[in-house]
Amino acid sequence: MLQPDLEKVHFESISRPVNFSIGDVVKVHYKIKEGDKERIQVYEGTVIAINNAGAGKSFTVRRISFDVGVERVFPLYTPMIDKVEKVRSNKVRRAKLYFLRDKIGKHARLKEMKKTPKKDMVYERAVAYQKEKAEKVKPEPVEATPAQP
Repeated sequence: MLQPDLEKVHFESISRPVNFSIGDVVKVHYKIKEGDKERIQVYEGTVIAINNAGAGKSFTVRRISFDVGVERVFPLYTPMIDKVEKVRSNKVRRAKLYFLRDKIGKHARLKEMKKTPKKDMVYERAVAYQKEKAEKVKPEPVEATPAQP
């Protein structure tokens, strides 16, 4: 549990639920800025780690690109990520899948499985906090007063 003031800052920065878990194959749509243009690039791979740290939560995605394993760490709540799509779920029995780094080809496969994602309690608490904050800040209706000459 965080300190109340720090928790408020965390809740304000949480913008999307975590609808994937370790072992899932995901497509990460992230924004790339080139000069004055901005485009979205998709990075698809297996989630091998999720580092939980409140608003600083990040996840590591691994994929094989031209016979070379490439891993990329994405901060979850950054505005540079447009969306995270879950393609499929895999059965895993570990919290971190670092052993996949040593596996090659068919040995690196994971067994596919249908599963429902867990509720993201941090996101739900952040939404509740933001609703509570919006209710407190509602502007009071201003009575119209006739203009005086």
